[in-house]
Amino acid sequence: MTEQQPLYLGIDGGGSKCRVVLMSANNQLLGEGLSGPANPLRGMAVATTSILAATEQALQQAGLPLSTMSQLIVGAGLAGVNLPEYYQLFSAWQHPFARLYLTSDLHIACIGAHQGQDGAVIICGTGSCGLAAVAGQLLEVGGHGFPYGDNGSGAWFGLQLLKQVLRSKDQLIAPTLMAELLQAELNCSDTLQLVGHFMHASPTDYARLAPLVFTAAEHGDATARQVVLQGAAHINDIALRLLTINPAALCLIGGLAYKVEPYLAPEVRQLVVPSAQSPEYGAVCFARQAHANTLASGITQ
Repeated sequence: MTEQQPLYLGIDGGGSKCRVVLMSANNQLLGEGLSGPANPLRGMAVATTSILAATEQALQQAGLPLSTMSQLIVGAGLAGVNLPEYYQLFSAWQHPFARLYLTSDLHIACIGAHQGQDGAVIICGTGSCGLAAVAGQLLEVGGHGFPYGDNGSGAWFGLQLLKQVLRSKDQLIAPTLMAELLQAELNCSDTLQLVGHFMHASPTDYARLAPLVFTAAEHGDATARQVVLQGAAHINDIALRLLTINPAALCLIGGLAYKVEPYLAPEVRQLVVPSAQSPEYGAVCFARQAHANTLASGITQ
């Protein structure tokens, strides 16, 4: 592959997995890769190992030698690099690529969702955060981490479920269907056993329980419905903050997005559109634009 026909690699690196796509100069998909965590908060060695493993998969799928890494123009959207310390760590990484352009996973999610056009995106999955991109302005909201942030996320819903179940079992509030659902899910009914089960729980552990809150609410449980409304209000507040810079459209992504959307305000819901492309494709778009800017400015290696 010549310098006139570069190869682009898009990386979506999160706290649980790393996805990559390898694209030709004419937007042909050549290969894909999937590996473990690529969030630098898990450690730089873990993150870089995951990135390289996924890249190797994509190259092998494309039938290209691993030495092709040195030709790749890479766009990487990574969880955690919104924090300056981790951005600097990754910027100093002696990577094997021709170029590495770095941004947050939320930014590439927005680029992919709107195919490079202006717009906004809210992630409502294990965590929660939002970003709007309008006329070169980026507005990012949330994403501060669980338990002090990520309100309205899967982890938040799971934690609220546990709190309300424990209050119910202590007879401080009315019985709640969430208690039955949680006990059945964990095959555990003793209060102290429940507490022990969550003693070292991760955000992912809590997030797995989030659907139980919605199930209970859909069956008329008043306590669960209150939790759902509170969580949806957090996501609605993120949306309203993003709308202050007037994005034309909003995408909701993440495992809980479809559950939360019906509870959002009408002025928010009327702007919701389906996501056009996945974040890793957004990373390729980011790499193309960043590299074009680099070439236009005359910057060399």
